[in-house]
Amino acid sequence: MSAETLGLQVRAYRDLDDLQTLVPAWEELLSVYPLATTFCTWEWLSSWWRAFGAGRQLLVLAFYDPSQRDHSQLVALATLSLERHRVAGLMSLKKIRLMGDGSGDSDSLDMPLRPGWGERFAGALLHYLEEQKSVWDFCELNTLPAESPAADSLLRHLQKLGWTALQHQRVASAIPLPDNWETYLQQLSSEDQKNLGRYTRRLEKRYQTRMYRCAQESELPAVLEALFQLHQARWQAAGEPGSFESEERRRFYYELSRLLLARGRLELWVLELNGTIAAVQYAFRHGSTVFQLQEGFDSERSSDRVGFVLRGHVMKQLIEEGVQKYDFLAGEPGYKLRWSAQTGHYVNYHFARRFSLGSAYLRGVHHAKQGKEWLRAQLPKGAWDLLHRVNVGIRGKPSVQSQGGPSEDVKAMR
Repeated sequence: MSAETLGLQVRAYRDLDDLQTLVPAWEELLSVYPLATTFCTWEWLSSWWRAFGAGRQLLVLAFYDPSQRDHSQLVALATLSLERHRVAGLMSLKKIRLMGDGSGDSDSLDMPLRPGWGERFAGALLHYLEEQKSVWDFCELNTLPAESPAADSLLRHLQKLGWTALQHQRVASAIPLPDNWETYLQQLSSEDQKNLGRYTRRLEKRYQTRMYRCAQESELPAVLEALFQLHQARWQAAGEPGSFESEERRRFYYELSRLLLARGRLELWVLELNGTIAAVQYAFRHGSTVFQLQEGFDSERSSDRVGFVLRGHVMKQLIEEGVQKYDFLAGEPGYKLRWSAQTGHYVNYHFARRFSLGSAYLRGVHHAKQGKEWLRAQLPKGAWDLLHRVNVGIRGKPSVQSQGGPSEDVKAMR
């Protein structure tokens, strides 16, 4: 469907094959968008959709400059989807969310646009949604970059219209990398500086050691299977199911890896000891940023610090190649701080038309969350832990793909 909305030509894509025809214009748009990441690309989103899109309906909106004679210049892209959201098992609402959201795998999802088009895009998007109000009840836009110009413009327009709009933050962390390894080492503790060299030499003395980046498609099956097994063993030992228990997620990683490797964007690093894979780190590169997504290491070799040694090797190689940022993505910084990570955040925007059923739902969830936070602050820790266990027992433990209320998506274990 194509229509003109507030001076912008809007086309809706509802089929993945149809969407693929947009790829050349899509990539050109990303090339001029400063915040572009792997999560905004065709490779990521199409692979994700094939793995996790069942039960969802595609609704990608492309916005074109009407001043162009053939309306050929893509100025903004909203990669959206529609799904049913069950409320307390009694009814379901129609939810719009970003394509790629919902499985716990994607961060830094965004709506890329050309510089200077934010206000017109936001106005046109909300006008389109108003015209299509019968097909949706509320919208969740999760893990947007805090600096996203589309999100910033959208919030201003939502406030101007008086729609219900809620905002939540999610912790993230990343390392700004210097231009040489020696400078980076000085940012680490003196102990870690010594240990990187010491444990690397110890491995090389004890084993036939090999550290490399997966560069051939023929290597992918063995390396990915090792990642899955090492990651699963660690989480299962902790009594958790592990994210790669999901057949959909394994399929997603296989397809995504092939596409990224073909584009020279896959950062899949391996440490082998005596020919056996002992640690794997799964990341990918976009521009001068590398995004770290998953890892696994042999817990029986924890005393050899195989994951620690591999990360140090990777960091050194990336710095020498001119990478400027190593992004750990969402989640509490924890151990990442020892690698000189700095904390930041993503933003979730949830909104609905005023006086709508979706608006009532969002407000209800918001007030319930506030009440929960108040109760947690007032109760003794022991009483709160008991109440939490009872609640989990009643509802059942959520899986890595289950969804709570807005802004409570359970991240795939990393």
